[in-house]
Amino acid sequence: MSITSRHRRIGKWPLIIMAIIAIVVLVCGIWGYRFVYKSVIDLGSRKQMSLYLPQGVTFDELCQLLELDSALTDRDNLSTVASLMGAKDQIRHGHYKLRNGMSARQLMNLLRSGNQSPIRVTFNNCRTLAQVAGKVSHFLEADSLDILAAMEDKQLMAELGFNENSIPALYLPNTYEMFWTASGEDWVRRMKSEYDKFWNAQRMHKADSIGLSPKEVVTLASIVEEETNKVADYPIIAGLYLNRIRKGMLLQACPTLKYCKGDFTIRRVLNSDKEIDHPYNTYKYPGLPPGPIRVTTGAAIDAVLNADDNDYLFMCARPDYSGLHNFARTVAQHERNAREYQAWLNTQKIYR
Repeated sequence: MSITSRHRRIGKWPLIIMAIIAIVVLVCGIWGYRFVYKSVIDLGSRKQMSLYLPQGVTFDELCQLLELDSALTDRDNLSTVASLMGAKDQIRHGHYKLRNGMSARQLMNLLRSGNQSPIRVTFNNCRTLAQVAGKVSHFLEADSLDILAAMEDKQLMAELGFNENSIPALYLPNTYEMFWTASGEDWVRRMKSEYDKFWNAQRMHKADSIGLSPKEVVTLASIVEEETNKVADYPIIAGLYLNRIRKGMLLQACPTLKYCKGDFTIRRVLNSDKEIDHPYNTYKYPGLPPGPIRVTTGAAIDAVLNADDNDYLFMCARPDYSGLHNFARTVAQHERNAREYQAWLNTQKIYR
């Protein structure tokens, strides 16, 4: 073999080696890409899944949660990729929406970003702050005691312009979007933001036109709401009470007596109840009570702001189970309605 031929053969080896290396790198790259971006989340027929991660959740606990929901298809893959990313100890608690077919890399990027999906918080049919806290706690990570503690925090109340009597006016039953991780204080401050939005220029003008502050409007609305379960009657009852306020008459609202006794299940108010020495007793003390007697709906508030222009001064429940009322302009008319109602209560054996 000539020297020239030998040199030609030797010259080919580097090219062959480089080609082999290139192929190995390519194969490893393809394998690595497929490994890193392999789907580890299978939601079946579902397009999305809600994942709630509490404070301090570990990687193993994350995997357990996913496996409990039969969503994790390859724990080893997820563990390896999370380790390569250095993301195992970077998981941030919160509520996340997982998509079907997510890879380990996509999942861990989401969970360490803290890019939560908001949840919808709904509360209604609540009289007390404790009931509101109980309902809200079903949607948030914070428990009802933490939420209620923030709602009853006197310093926070004062900062937001409320006190122990007026604070129920802050809470407007509705559905709100917020983060699952919101604290009790976050919740209260969010309600102040919603309160400010509700009391826009138009509503403020209407409140001013009837001579009441927003908190006084809510206080009257709370009485109106407790008087009937018929929303159509709200504006009529609101007009009646505004007539009494303008004339300087005692409101004489039976729901305030139930509030004084701490029992809204009472179906028959007695004369002895009217003698209760309590600042919310509108049979004894003039004007509106110190604050709302319940958490009040926007419908009742707007009914006061758009009260019916009537000349009624008295009302009495109808002698039936309709929930409607008979309205009167004179004492004589009212006393006749009251006698009929009292007689009906007796026939129904309703004594309390």
